Amino acid sequence: MTVKIDPYTYRVTWSEEDQEYVGLCTEFASLSWLDKSQEKALRGIRILVADTVAELKRNKELVPEPVSTRSYSGKFMVRVPPEVHRMLAIEAAESGVSLNRLVSSKLS
Repeated sequence: MTVKIDPYTYRVTWSEEDQEYVGLCTEFASLSWLDKSQEKALRGIRILVADTVAELKRNKELVPEPVSTRSYSGKFMVRVPPEVHRMLAIEAAESGVSLNRLVSSKLS
């Protein structure tokens, strides 16, 4: 069974606790792979993801959709305390921009 794992989101970071590199996959938060080299940590997590996806498919279980292939609208709601909302509205008005533009620039 061919398993397509390239679209998933991988990263390798240093684990001070383990004194090794840890390979991670965003879509499979419970999986990780430790190794002495960054390259081997990446290779290891990719193999682990491929094995996991193959097993999920064999068991007819849901396979996570890669973040890279998901569609995003560009809209999301964030709840903040009223004081923060007021402060941001004042800053936007003083800057001569909309609240949306101000918050979007702060998130960028």
